[in-house]
Amino acid sequence: MGKDIEVGGEFSAKDYHDPPPAPLIDAEEITQWSFYRAIIAEFVATLLFLYITVLTVIGYKSQTDVNKNGDQCGGVGILGIAWAFGGMIFVLVYCTAGISGGHINPAVTFGLFLARKVSLVRAILYMVAQCLGAICGCGLVKAFQKSYYTSYGGGANGLAIGYSKGNGLGAEIIGTFVLVYTVFSATDPKRNARDSHVPVLAPLPIGFAVFMVHLATIPITGTGINPARSFGAAVIYNKEKAWDDHWIFWVGPFIGAAIAALYHQFILRAAAVKSLGSFRSSPSI
Repeated sequence: MGKDIEVGGEFSAKDYHDPPPAPLIDAEEITQWSFYRAIIAEFVATLLFLYITVLTVIGYKSQTDVNKNGDQCGGVGILGIAWAFGGMIFVLVYCTAGISGGHINPAVTFGLFLARKVSLVRAILYMVAQCLGAICGCGLVKAFQKSYYTSYGGGANGLAIGYSKGNGLGAEIIGTFVLVYTVFSATDPKRNARDSHVPVLAPLPIGFAVFMVHLATIPITGTGINPARSFGAAVIYNKEKAWDDHWIFWVGPFIGAAIAALYHQFILRAAAVKSLGSFRSSPSI
């Protein structure tokens, strides 16, 4: 396993290379089929994600509805719902990582954009595709299970009774930070260069991050950490309750993603220190 060797305060024998920052607007990628293929992949992946997970949520609520002879101890439980979300992210990131990067979440896309991993155009179109995919996924659930969908809240996110807006916002910020921080760590080119198994296993820690966050925050907000997931469910359910405090499920994830991007890039990877070192060592100064 190769390592950086420190010599006189400088690092040499570097065994990896960071990819160059993505341009703000990349005119060339707009002309490539791979760009549109990636957008389609994000749309389909988010559609499948919402279809499976919202069906799981509604199925659990219907199985435990005591008013319809349900068993309160039956169904998949909160643990099963968390597994559904985490497991689907694992599967879909594995399937789409080589095509679109496997974002499936506007907050992840936003964090990667701030870190200059994707261009502005790609980031915007990814977010649009993700939101449309989420709407279509929830639309399929409603089409197949209309009575259950309406009766059990359509899988829409919302603050639980007893929690304030600040509680919900904090939960979404921290939960999304955990997810996006995991994404950065699992896809770090430095780790990929040194540990050949890291790129293959990357979907696993990302899926587990989603699983763990859901366990912690389902009782608070139902767990958003993905604005497309919250938006798609709210659009199709489209009742006042679904839109109450909906801003939390956009603001919280975007703040969490931004903090994770800054933490990884400027603290863990010390981008600011490296830039300052390059500035000082420039022969033209």
